Parts: sequence; structure tokens; C-alpha cells
Amino acid sequence: MEDISSIKIKKIARISGLLYLIVIGAGMFAELSVRQALFVTNDSLATAKAIQANEMLYRFGFVADLINLICGLPVILFFWLLFKKSHYYLASLSLLFAIISNAVFANNLLNQLHPLLIFGNENYLQSFQPNQLAVLSTASLRIQTQGYAIGLVFFGIDIIILGYLIYKTNLLPKILGLLYALAGICYLINSFVMFLSFKFNNPVFEYVFIPIFLGEFLVATWLLVFGVKDVNT
Repeated sequence: MEDISSIKIKKIARISGLLYLIVIGAGMFAELSVRQALFVTNDSLATAKAIQANEMLYRFGFVADLINLICGLPVILFFWLLFKKSHYYLASLSLLFAIISNAVFANNLLNQLHPLLIFGNENYLQSFQPNQLAVLSTASLRIQTQGYAIGLVFFGIDIIILGYLIYKTNLLPKILGLLYALAGICYLINSFVMFLSFKFNNPVFEYVFIPIFLGEFLVATWLLVFGVKDVNT
């Protein structure tokens, strides 16, 4: 297959940077402004009422997650194109982890829709008490949280590999490779601490959020503003 020219890859890099920033923005909106904002700890009924009272916000959160996945696919392809010539095996391995993570995220979105399906179905409303429906809907959200954490394990490994490739190839500043790999490590820490914690509590999110955000945001911004160095040098 004919190699992509340096001019084309630089244009693709800037487009990918823009899409990556959309991914970051959509993901933060869905997680922080919707899921975490509406979820009331240890109170299923309050959570259910919050979702019902803010149904359009909840739906926008779902759409934001879809946009996240759609915009993320060209970014995944870009990184494979960028590194396949110099590190074909690692670039392809990264691609596989990224595809699996997106598949997990996409399938997991069904759990996020479940509360709306429960409260919008007359059969459920006639057959169950409000507190029972609230427990069912909250259970779906808890499953969604764990499914999301599983997807982040694969995504974390993906960006650890990409961070290494950024560091080794010099197509972007080495410091970005280190920060990107650190973001991937923080994703793994975040997920595995949750899996191993009593009642699946997550005591480390507030500590790993900043390095995760910085690693991804700086790489995306650099791609948008500066692109990449000449791929043929």
C-alpha cells in the first residue's frame, strides 16, 4: 500500500486533534455533568427522580457518549496510520485494544438507556412500585459504571502503547508520550481499584482525573495546533 505523504498526514493530524478534543469534551460532559451529577449515592429513589426530572439532560448525555465513540474512530485510525510504518506490530496491537474498548463502550450504552425504558413502559409502571423501579434503574447504572471501567482497561492499555510510540518516534514531543502513557496507567489504576474495592467504590478517581485529562488534552491540542513532524524524516 502506498505511504501517505507528509502533507496529508499533517492535515489528518490536525483533523484528528479536533476530533479528539470533541471526544474529550463529550466524554467529560456525559460523565461529570450527567451521570455523576444525577446519581445520588445510596439513594435509588432520589437517583430515579433526578433522571426523570432531567430527562432531556440524561438523553443529551447518551447522545454525547455516542458522539464520543463516533469521533473517536477516525482518531484510532490516525494513530495506526501514523505509527504503522515504523512500529507495525505495536501500532496494530494498539488498534486492537482501541477497537475492543469502543465495542465495550458501545454495548454498555444499552445499560444507560435502561432507566428511560423502565420509566417509559406502562407495563413496568403498573407492575412495580416506584421504589422497585428505582432499584432496577439504579442497578442498570451500576452495571453501566462497571462496563465503562472494563472498557477503560482496554483503552488504558491502548494509550500506554501509543505513549510509548510517541516517545520512541519523535513525531510528537517526548514529554507528550510520557504524559499520554501516564494517563493510560491512571486509567488502569482507576478501573482495577474499583474492581477490587468493597461495593465497587472508587476512592481514586479524583486523584487520577487530572493526569488523565492533561495527558489526553495536551496530545489532542498539540495535534490540532502543530500536527506532527515529517513522517519521512
